[in-house]
Amino acid sequence: MAPFLESVRSFADVPITADGVDTLAFLEASEGVVKLFKLLENPAFKPVVDDLEGNITKVRTRYNSHPSQSSTLELLLFTEHTTEKKQPASGGLMWLLRGLAFTFRALQAAQTNIQTKLSEAFTEGYEKTLKGYHNFVVKGIFAVAMTACPYRKTFYDKLASDPAGGPPVPADKLSEELNVWLTALEKILVRMKKVYEEKKYGDVRM
Repeated sequence: MAPFLESVRSFADVPITADGVDTLAFLEASEGVVKLFKLLENPAFKPVVDDLEGNITKVRTRYNSHPSQSSTLELLLFTEHTTEKKQPASGGLMWLLRGLAFTFRALQAAQTNIQTKLSEAFTEGYEKTLKGYHNFVVKGIFAVAMTACPYRKTFYDKLASDPAGGPPVPADKLSEELNVWLTALEKILVRMKKVYEEKKYGDVRM
């Protein structure tokens, strides 16, 4: 497995039962997305990283204070909405899912066509997901971030490289592992998008 993907929890390893998506495992996998953005080494993505980290914290805070009522994302949403006047964790989870949807669409675009530049892939991901929620100022910040993306080869080489000095993961193997990661993330996003819409908690664009 690619060293980077091996160092973080995959969304493929997040348990999903009849009760819902395991909260702690989901948060751990989401923290892996933060590391992914940091791997881009693009200062313009700092707002994305800060937003992801902030929303992970909101959900984790609710879990830590009400663990028995937050074992799954679905249960966390239900109990917070039925017992609290304010729902910071639910709002944080909604924005976290939106950020993950952005990441999913961007990497999916990059994986679908190996000729696609990383800047084009992330622009496509942004336009399909987060752009509709942002005002003029934030859209400008993201426009700068998209153009500042590293070269595709640079990014994929970092994913494949071994910090210990070993041989890099072959391109086809890396692509296969990324696709497994993305497929699992999509499954969670589709599931939680449905929950938010059916329960009228909010919306998550994909």
